[in-house]
Amino acid sequence: MIIKKIIFTILSSLVLFFSVAEKINAQGSDSVNHFKGIFANHFDSLEKWSCHFQFTDVIQGHPAFNAKYSGNNSLQDTADKAMSVTSTIYLGRKLWKGACVFINAEIAGGRGLSSALGLGGESNGDCFRVGSPAPTIYMARGFFEQHFALKKSNIEHREGDQNQMADNIPSSRISVTAGKFSVADFFDDNSYSHDPRSEFMDWALMDNGAWDYAANTRGYTWGAVIELIEPGYAIRASSVLVAKQANSEIMDLDIKKAGSQIIEFEKKFKIKNHSGNLHFLGYLNSSHAPSYSTAINEIRKGDSSLINVIDGQATSNQYSRKYGLGISFNQEITKNIGVFSRVGWNDGKTATWAFAEIDRTVSAGIRIRGDIIKRPNDNFGFACLVNGISAEHRNYLDAGGYGFILGDGKLTHYGYEQIIEFFYKIRLNGYLWITPDYQFVINPGYNKDRGPVNIYGIRMHAEF
Repeated sequence: MIIKKIIFTILSSLVLFFSVAEKINAQGSDSVNHFKGIFANHFDSLEKWSCHFQFTDVIQGHPAFNAKYSGNNSLQDTADKAMSVTSTIYLGRKLWKGACVFINAEIAGGRGLSSALGLGGESNGDCFRVGSPAPTIYMARGFFEQHFALKKSNIEHREGDQNQMADNIPSSRISVTAGKFSVADFFDDNSYSHDPRSEFMDWALMDNGAWDYAANTRGYTWGAVIELIEPGYAIRASSVLVAKQANSEIMDLDIKKAGSQIIEFEKKFKIKNHSGNLHFLGYLNSSHAPSYSTAINEIRKGDSSLINVIDGQATSNQYSRKYGLGISFNQEITKNIGVFSRVGWNDGKTATWAFAEIDRTVSAGIRIRGDIIKRPNDNFGFACLVNGISAEHRNYLDAGGYGFILGDGKLTHYGYEQIIEFFYKIRLNGYLWITPDYQFVINPGYNKDRGPVNIYGIRMHAEF
């Protein structure tokens, strides 16, 4: 039944996409503006309405690999395959000067390999850690945005995109956003590694793996972001809700005690006329996440209530804090080549609550346009990633504890999780891409007694 629903989701999304695309092609080069005209009184370089669409289907699999033992949250050591699908409609409306509102309706279904369990750096960034793979429709985002010009600001034109109006906006401004969104929409950006629907797919390559960013099980939260944006730099800060339980849909509304505070400084620069960015991120979470040390002591006393962090019984009655830091760097080398890197760290004293079970991470990679093979609209990506966890986290897993992603029943021989990812993104036409992807994982789930693992994937992505 679930398979039928997933297939129906894929087919219905494709029918919608290709029916619209066929109309656009039939109307010629100005057809996109014509289609948008359904939603607007007039279009030139500015918009009153914005409408975009995306569809992504990811199929991944791995052959059997060596494993001395397995637990409830282990990556399956026998051959496995999985498929996920997401489809999103992005709607936006300009309200008045500098103000817009956006709503995203999304449908998602399917699962990751081993139901997205067993890896610190999960292999499919377009797949959520949800209990049921049945396709579900939900409101992904719904937020208000307002820009305030600073004195003596110039005006710059910003092209329309997903959740972005084509508009003339001040280059020096304060921007305020409030509502439901993903904090990764604003923080830890990277020009070459941030979107799993078009770039690298590993969780710890799309975002900083050590940033346990506040989110529900599908990656969204409620709150506000304020940004000071200048041509050479930006400062942004945010206060958002955290989940009431690990990987939960229910958010903790006790905002006096619970929440996530995030701050980031971004520096823009050029080296020999090639653009680069440097982001410095810091965050502080307050949630019911239990302490690893407390959990270990209780488990050793024979109390099993803290053995599974995703279980409601494991939720602490007290609030605890987790803090962390991250750096993201990207630099254009030539017009066809760009490099990037990330470094992340958190204190690792409390259970991972929303994102990846990673406490330390470092990654680096390169993106190359297809000009070298005379396909300028294609691109290649290659990245290396090393993840680690704190001593407390390590001891918790070795004591038989289960996070909401990891848990082999024990962790006798700890090792850094090392991942290599390579993809080749092929543009089939103006709105459709297909991407073969390969990931090689050493010490999956930080366990030297399991792996290595070869993960093969293919992604189809369409958008307008």
